[in-house]
Amino acid sequence: MGRIKSELMTFGKAQVSAQVATLADFTMSFILAEMASVYYVLASFLGALTGGIINCAMNYRWVFHAQGLKKKYVAMKYLIVWSGSIVLNTVGTYALTELSGQYFIYAKAIAAVLVAVLWNYQMQRSWVYRSTTLTNNE
Repeated sequence: MGRIKSELMTFGKAQVSAQVATLADFTMSFILAEMASVYYVLASFLGALTGGIINCAMNYRWVFHAQGLKKKYVAMKYLIVWSGSIVLNTVGTYALTELSGQYFIYAKAIAAVLVAVLWNYQMQRSWVYRSTTLTNNE
């Protein structure tokens, strides 16, 4: 039962981290698109970039307690996963917006939830922050 409780705690903390990052992402996207007249696809990409930086930092220190892992290896792995996430979020936002004709922020929300649960958390838990043989020798 201890393993299940630990996994649930990690998942819960990851969701808090994702929500903070998503708030930054959506705020940046909205400000750029609505106040600075940046094309919504670029605004969505830049928002995801902002959120990704916040999410990586929170996950490294608080969610996965990965301080024992070399930062450069975590950063390289995170960059790979994050690149996939940005592509999935950006393409998903574009496709859902164009197909539905709805305001882009609704499509962005749907894409963000799907990508967060099906891609980001799974890849971060099982690969990015997994402590195998890496140690922090910095």
